[in-house]
Amino acid sequence: MDRTQEKLKEETEKWLERLEDRVEGLDKDVEQMENVEAYRKDTYHFLDEEDFIRAWESVIYAWGILETLERLGKFEEN
Repeated sequence: MDRTQEKLKEETEKWLERLEDRVEGLDKDVEQMENVEAYRKDTYHFLDEEDFIRAWESVIYAWGILETLERLGKFEEN
């Protein structure tokens, strides 16, 4: 693995961990949350396959959808 791949893997894992923390306790029944979950699972799959570009893309897509849902107020505040 070259340095670029290592860095991409590290960044993907960092953002995936943050995503896991962020979605914990959120209502999974919120419309479009299934897409966040699908991209999250895809991230793990692509990391396992050492396809770091697609893993990075997947975690970023998940983040984008999650942030959009949050900005639209789709989750109840505790």
